[in-house]
Amino acid sequence: MSANLKKQLETAAEWFAASQHMVAFTGAGISTDSGLPDFRGPDGVWTRRDAGLPPPRWDKPASQIRPNVAHDALVQLERLGKLQFLISQNVDNLHLESGFPGEKLAELHGNGKLMRCLACDSRFTFKQVGWDRRVWGEGYRTQRPLKGQPRCPVCTGRIISSVVNFGDPLPAREIQEAFAHSERSDVFFAIGSSLVVSPANEMPRVALEMGARLILLNRGETPFDELAHLRIEAGIGEVLPPVLARVKELLGADAHLSGER
Repeated sequence: MSANLKKQLETAAEWFAASQHMVAFTGAGISTDSGLPDFRGPDGVWTRRDAGLPPPRWDKPASQIRPNVAHDALVQLERLGKLQFLISQNVDNLHLESGFPGEKLAELHGNGKLMRCLACDSRFTFKQVGWDRRVWGEGYRTQRPLKGQPRCPVCTGRIISSVVNFGDPLPAREIQEAFAHSERSDVFFAIGSSLVVSPANEMPRVALEMGARLILLNRGETPFDELAHLRIEAGIGEVLPPVLARVKELLGADAHLSGER
């Protein structure tokens, strides 16, 4: 690890430890170490599509995809009382699988393992509502409802996949919460995102306007590179564990805290 990277990690840890309302924002880059491809990296899904190439191959079968050390580090930061809210553009469910509390998470583009009710906005797993994809399909909003398909067990409303496809409206509650926490943040930590998708890319701008320190952890360029207070260009799995360890040192936290809530 270079001396410059060590200095950057120390600065990030100091800012995290001193923060009163830290917000993290994650893009596809946080899940690449789990075996999922990113979208706008050199070999990303959209990069290859724009070049007329087929989608990149997954490093692992879907059944073997698990949260990685970066997901776990965010869980630890929340348990230490430092990370107050997490905004994610990902639909892979890995933040919830890692143990991050759902009430502090806004999944702006939905979740590929959850369905939601259009009427009452309740969330369910496919199993909870008896939704069989082989019978009813994916359940996307744009698909015509089929006779006899499962209804919301809370209000009997129509249930759909929570994944937000192109042209679908973004989930109103998640957007509202994400902007509210961005406005309150004193540290806004963007991880593995190109920050070019609207309206999500307005959240770091709002945070900056309200006086937050902006930290970018991303290998590719973003529109905020010149505005960031700290720009870390390194592997996410290389950065988050040592930063977490240093935050614990600064807080005087014992290692056993990592298993408590």
